[in-house]
Amino acid sequence: MRFFYRPLTFAFTLMASLGVAAQTDTPNTATNTTPNTAPSSAAQQLYASAQQDLLQLRVLLKNGNSQSSVGSGFLIGNSNLVVTNFHVVSQIALEPETYFGEYKDTSGKSGSIELLAVDVLHDLAIVRIARNGSGFFKVPHASANTEQPALVKLHQGQHLYSLGNPLDLGFTISEGTYNGISTRGFSDQLMFTGAVNSGMSGGPNVTADGQVAGVNVAHRRDGELVSFLVPVRYVQALLSRVTSDMAPPEDFKPIIGEQLLEHQTVMVDKLLEEPFSIKSLGPYRVPVRESDQVRCWGNTDSSAKKAYTIASINCSMESAIYVSNEMQTSHISMHHKYAHNKKLNVMQFSQLATNMFDGQVYSTAKSETITPASCTEDFIRHNNISLRALVCAEAYHKFNGLYDFTLITASTDDSQTSLQSMINIQGVAYDNGMKLISLFLQGIDRAEADKTDEPTITPASTPTSAPANGEVAP
Repeated sequence: MRFFYRPLTFAFTLMASLGVAAQTDTPNTATNTTPNTAPSSAAQQLYASAQQDLLQLRVLLKNGNSQSSVGSGFLIGNSNLVVTNFHVVSQIALEPETYFGEYKDTSGKSGSIELLAVDVLHDLAIVRIARNGSGFFKVPHASANTEQPALVKLHQGQHLYSLGNPLDLGFTISEGTYNGISTRGFSDQLMFTGAVNSGMSGGPNVTADGQVAGVNVAHRRDGELVSFLVPVRYVQALLSRVTSDMAPPEDFKPIIGEQLLEHQTVMVDKLLEEPFSIKSLGPYRVPVRESDQVRCWGNTDSSAKKAYTIASINCSMESAIYVSNEMQTSHISMHHKYAHNKKLNVMQFSQLATNMFDGQVYSTAKSETITPASCTEDFIRHNNISLRALVCAEAYHKFNGLYDFTLITASTDDSQTSLQSMINIQGVAYDNGMKLISLFLQGIDRAEADKTDEPTITPASTPTSAPANGEVAP
């Protein structure tokens, strides 16, 4: 079973998944406790006090002035700085020659926005506008590299309030409760049991006394009132690096690339804290990873009407980093499929296995985000098994040093069975990609045969150096 959640901006959908481990602690230590105020009157008072600092943010095409996406934001203190989600303004960061942004407040006044800073890992951004806040939304922060002030401490079941402009219908406030921290990704997200909808991305979520708890970011498609917030501590960290009079970066792509490179190191180190687990699939042994970040599901198709049976294990990371409508990255999945012949002749079963292998191969020749795949294929033998192995690497056009990798293998040692395995790795450095592929390949084995003393774990013609962006060597 796989779960999905949806960021709250119009005009795109991010496919990823999350789960929630309820906890009672908030990210940072704090000194004050928020009372469980009666909801309805608190909501009225909150909205009345906060509405002048709420904003709708729109991204528009320079050519034609048509709207491309829309979300929400809120002014910080008495400054002209606005907090929102990165995915609300990602097009301005990545394609400033094509897109620009503007805001509209609750009184209908509008103006341009200027992107100052992004935190792509936590889906946050800071923009500047030509008006100041009333001081309602405060996020206490100090300059970077200094100790930050304490933030609000939340308690499970505490009333929280999300504000924004859902479905472009007008500014609203919705009530809900705090229900712990999601730990299924590499960054915490707060679970908010309340209604948030498209267009509320980047809007504030506050306690009954108006302290910022987080930023609206997503809701689950398969859940009822299961929504997620970016914890305020990440907002605090980003604000500590921004000033009202700073000059905006000339190009955000190197900044985003550095953040993704830093994250992939954390991601790979976390995945390799322990060796891959080995599971049985028919007579074969296959590597999997099960952790807070990666979940596995098994399935089988053994209908008596079929001429063969298929059993599978699928593992997938339950988070991804949104970069653009065309790119979600920092994600790993593993798939194993075991086919056993019941009624087919040897040629028919061989054709079935070939079709299964070919069906996993895909083309990225026309992708605008990554280069065409550089692939090598070989027949290898290691441990107790013979394999057909295909390794592909693709470089990111806009982010130097980041690659996607795919390894597909098929067993070739038995005319009545076929083990097909694949690992897909997105957004990693070249060395880390090859390390994961080598460890994954090493975990594929067959139980019955005698083991070799010195297994070979890498196809002879596997790429040994990183292909350059846009110039992939064969």
